[in-house]
Amino acid sequence: MNKSIKDILNDRILILDGAMGTMIQRYKLDEKDFRGTQFVNSENDLKGNNDLLSITRPDIIKAIHVEYLEAGADIIETNTFSGTTIAQADYKLESAVYDINFQSAKIAKQAAKEFSTSEKPRFVAGSIGPTNKTASISPVINDPGFRAISFDELVSAFKLQTEALIEGGVDILLVETVIDTLNAKAALFAIEQVFQEKGVEIPIMVSGTITDQSGRTLSGQTTEAFLISTEHAPITSIGLNCALGAKDLRPYLQVMSKKSAFLVSSHPNAGLPNEFGEYDETPEMMAEQIKVFLEEGLLNIVGGCCGTTPAHIKAIADLASNYKPREINQY
Repeated sequence: MNKSIKDILNDRILILDGAMGTMIQRYKLDEKDFRGTQFVNSENDLKGNNDLLSITRPDIIKAIHVEYLEAGADIIETNTFSGTTIAQADYKLESAVYDINFQSAKIAKQAAKEFSTSEKPRFVAGSIGPTNKTASISPVINDPGFRAISFDELVSAFKLQTEALIEGGVDILLVETVIDTLNAKAALFAIEQVFQEKGVEIPIMVSGTITDQSGRTLSGQTTEAFLISTEHAPITSIGLNCALGAKDLRPYLQVMSKKSAFLVSSHPNAGLPNEFGEYDETPEMMAEQIKVFLEEGLLNIVGGCCGTTPAHIKAIADLASNYKPREINQY
């Protein structure tokens, strides 16, 4: 590739893919799909451990990547949202974490290479989720000082994930769906350790989650506070994803765009879930709301989170091609 992703981001808005879990649900998989031949003797139920499918059903994961690439995605995310020893401990599969991340990266990279051209190179973002434990919030209501995880434990988990993703060939690291900024700081610290040890450096994206219309993350930070807490790190972009649909995310993205010296990203949900936990916002409805972001010049990278499909991404990609990226003064 002649141009780096940072060079391309100067020229146009890049399209991130949509939901992995939403697409996996369409396959109506059962327990044997998650066990495969590799985990047939596991004593735990594995159904629902979507990251495991990169090992047991790589054909499905690649097919989903291909659908998003065909829809116009410039960046596809690895199937590793829960790919830490912390999250995989629920299934007693900590020993599988390296393979989950390495294989997920390889699958995505293969798909990206097949679709890349000199005019439109495709990139792979290693998805680093928030884990299911928070460093700033007690899970015990009567013991607010209690913590289920330490900063050092988080760093260790994120470091292993980062090493496997890089060795699998990712182009970007995406610390996403940040609900607790201290968890994100642990991830960023781990990433920098890996960069130093390996003598490599690739772009880092960070994306926080405003959990409700209070305008704060789960750990209580405003958008600006979240930005200030992470801007010390060598990140390429910062943004917001999940929890809210595009319409409700707008005021917080306006703050991010105004205050950030980095590129700004957003991959919102397809609206809010209905009473059955399903997302009803059509591609046309979501694109109409994303259009407001683009008209206001808020974004450099845009995609979708929960409930979004290749149809949503195609609608967003077609729309974004008509707009210039948000201007920034520095990286």
